[in-house]
Amino acid sequence: MPGPLDDVLVVDLSRVVAGPHATQTLADLGARVIKVERPGTGDETRGWGPPFVDAADGERVSTYYLSVNRNKESVELDLKTEAGRAVLERLVRRADVLVENFRAGVMDRLGLGVGRLHELNPRLVILSITGFGHDGPAGDRPGYDAIVQAEAGVMSVTGPPGAPSKVGLSIADILAAQNGVAGVLAALYERARTGRGRVVRTSLLASVVGAHMFQGTRWTVARERPGSVGNDHPSIAPYGTFRCADGQIQIGVANQGLWRRFAPLVGLDPDDPRYATVPDRARRRAALTAEIETALKEGTRAEWLARLDAAGVPAGMIRSIDEVYEWAQTRAQGLVVEVDHPGLGPIELPGPPLRFDGEPPRAHTAPPRLGQHTDAVLAWLDEQEGNA
Repeated sequence: MPGPLDDVLVVDLSRVVAGPHATQTLADLGARVIKVERPGTGDETRGWGPPFVDAADGERVSTYYLSVNRNKESVELDLKTEAGRAVLERLVRRADVLVENFRAGVMDRLGLGVGRLHELNPRLVILSITGFGHDGPAGDRPGYDAIVQAEAGVMSVTGPPGAPSKVGLSIADILAAQNGVAGVLAALYERARTGRGRVVRTSLLASVVGAHMFQGTRWTVARERPGSVGNDHPSIAPYGTFRCADGQIQIGVANQGLWRRFAPLVGLDPDDPRYATVPDRARRRAALTAEIETALKEGTRAEWLARLDAAGVPAGMIRSIDEVYEWAQTRAQGLVVEVDHPGLGPIELPGPPLRFDGEPPRAHTAPPRLGQHTDAVLAWLDEQEGNA
């Protein structure tokens, strides 16, 4: 599977979402990823369901696990034993990157702290992801996505007013994974100059706070505490969900030029002093929404989307997940990939978000069964060491 990282070997000690999502991204970019798993049980997400899908041989496969583990090899190693750690050390000597998302201190207790890893391989780039950071008063807390969404403020600005809600995706994990990948790529670039690897650290907390953007500066600069406003934008109107005759659509009128094109469509004067500027519209959001929906109820979603599109006003259908995967645009962008799973046969998975001009679509491999590649990887190590 050639790609920009096709000469990079990643040893993946991570599990659940943040680490596996990061290593899946590296694998999508061409890296060889060897996923090290606990014998017998493996990554916890192998048991997370429903939904499960039954393989031909009776194995119950978790769709959760399938979502973040494509393009990897699976090796079973018990890192609590000397034999397991010895194999891992053999892998580390040949690796470019090691990824782990244990709680702070676990790697040291296993005898695999940063000092030992860099003793084995000074060129090794180490990505370490935690829930709340590697130090500080909460550094030793375990971090799951929903907990960090609560603690890091996401829930306070999501959902209807007065009803804190989590995002329907593992957003803290995903952000941490992508920040981790960015750090790994930077460290690999630096290593090309220095010849030495370094430790890259991120956390779910840091990644969410780093994504606060305007919600953060509302407090840090203006001393205004943000709250949840549902599907509306706290600073811009009309920008949110609106009812048509047969359902709802999303509309985004983000500037004055768009407002001047949008207002006549719904029977409003763009120079009406009540709604003339962005702050005016934001202050009178409820009244403005009511007037817009009075107009929208005279047409269907499809009719209004066609009118808005013709006027160049951003708007969209509110699609269910199944509709997204059947949408022609999703498939045209390569966002659905087919892999051949050893037990399930051909299945479709969400595809990678990056493409490179001039390169044909890449082939992908299915998320591995537990220990599927143990023998092959051990044989490869023997061969490499024999040729050294």
